[in-house]
Order: sequence, then structure tokens, then C-alpha cells
Amino acid sequence: MPLLFPKRTKYRKTHKGRMSGRATRGDELAFGEFGIQALAPAWITQRQIESCRTTITRQTHRDSKIWIRIFPDKSVTKHPAEARMGKGKGPVDHWVARVEPGRILFEIAGLDLESAKRVQKVAAHKLPIPTRLKRRVVFGGEL
Repeated sequence: MPLLFPKRTKYRKTHKGRMSGRATRGDELAFGEFGIQALAPAWITQRQIESCRTTITRQTHRDSKIWIRIFPDKSVTKHPAEARMGKGKGPVDHWVARVEPGRILFEIAGLDLESAKRVQKVAAHKLPIPTRLKRRVVFGGEL
């Protein structure tokens, strides 16, 4: 299972930060015909992203193109169980992607509307936030 994480970072450990506001980038479809869009802020873990990717691939029977539009570049640290207080920040435990409302998480091409709805519904079960299906609007032509 190839989990996502950065090859190298400027700093090993990051601050927690705050999640507020809407996505200003990555909120429009750029590649596929359909997109799975986040409706709430969250940290999406590398395991959740991989789980969604495998689910979407299986649901589409590998005959459609998938783009992953988020990347887990934020490190999350954790102290071992039953450790005493203090002694600094713990070691890096896992990696997460910061997701704001409106962010496109995955894009899919090569599906009809009914299949895309089914794929979004199944993939949404793997995510900790509500999502919706966003469709590319083409003016002057059929979709």
C-alpha cells in the first residue's frame, strides 16, 4: 500500500494551526468531468486518501482517469502511550492534508452521471467530512 508523504520538508514538525475560511485555490474542476468536493474543513490522512483512491478505482473498473487533488504535506506528531507530560514535541506519527470547504479532493473522467454519483457516494464513506459531486459545466455543447 503506497502511502503518500513528502520526500523532504523544510521543517520536520509543523504547528497545529487553525482551520477556518473557504478554499481559494483548488475549488474548480481542472482535469476531469466530475469532482468530489469537500463541504467542511478537516485533516484528511494519507490512509483515507489511499482508501478513497482504491475505492474509486474499483468502482470504475479501472476504465476511467482519476486525479488526486490533495497531498498530505503536514506532519502530525504523537507522544507514545503512557508517556509523562513535557519532554518536548513527540515524533512524527502520520501525515495529513489540510482541506477547506470547497476544495476538490478527487477528479474523475470517463464516467456517466449515474456512475459518478455512485462512486461519490461510496468514496464519501471513506472520508471524515461531507462531500458533494461537482460536474463540469460546458457552455455551447453537450456533456
